[in-house]
Amino acid sequence: MDLGLKGKVALIGGASRGIGKAVAMGLAREGCLVAICARNEQPLREAADEIRRATGVDVLAIACDMARAEDIERFVAGTVERFGRLDIVVNNAGGPPLGAFERHSDEAWQAALDQNFLSAVRTIRAALPHLRKQGGGRIINITSYAVKQPLDGLILSNSVRLAVVGLAKTLSRELGPDNILVNNVCPGPTLTDRMQSLMRSRAENEGRSFEEVAAEENKRIPLGHMGTADDVAALVVFLASEPARQITGTTIQVDGGATGAVF
Repeated sequence: MDLGLKGKVALIGGASRGIGKAVAMGLAREGCLVAICARNEQPLREAADEIRRATGVDVLAIACDMARAEDIERFVAGTVERFGRLDIVVNNAGGPPLGAFERHSDEAWQAALDQNFLSAVRTIRAALPHLRKQGGGRIINITSYAVKQPLDGLILSNSVRLAVVGLAKTLSRELGPDNILVNNVCPGPTLTDRMQSLMRSRAENEGRSFEEVAAEENKRIPLGHMGTADDVAALVVFLASEPARQITGTTIQVDGGATGAVF
């Protein structure tokens, strides 16, 4: 299937590792020119070099903190300056800290909003004129399956990521006439660095081995195993493609059937 992505320009947040890096690699393999960002410059440069070697496409790497409005504006402006256009925006940022409600201060709530909600708002705002100039585009938000089934101990993530879903659904209607499609992708249990860190913390807290906790997590998934970053990237690449031209306003999980919710 020709996905119609060759020569398109994609901007991907949080792409030095994990899901963001896999998305950038997947889009580059389809011929997209990609701009990636992350806070730490060295891992970001290494990711850019790896994508260039694997795909042969041009990759722009800009150090950027997605919680800072000025960094986002610089990232979007730098992408358009380098490539002359923008077609695809993938909003992706690491999740906020764990903890029950009473553990989080106003500062923690504001940091979660800046990182996981306002980062999407600000990126879309900066990108929108460029998407309209191209006659359409794609906005894809990486959230979490917690938006469909809240997870214990993740009240910050459960709350602010749901705001992204409301934003996306509203924007899908507002921007439909501009041929700009807006969707959410919800990773379930995925073998990223963050997931492994969460499992190690749980193992330590419960006095168990990492392998025991990992096996328990896998058993909770109907398919019997956690997914990988590439599994999530495959859906993002399709939603960015021309064949996905009738899909907008959706929230789709990639979770091996782990979510118990019907919709």
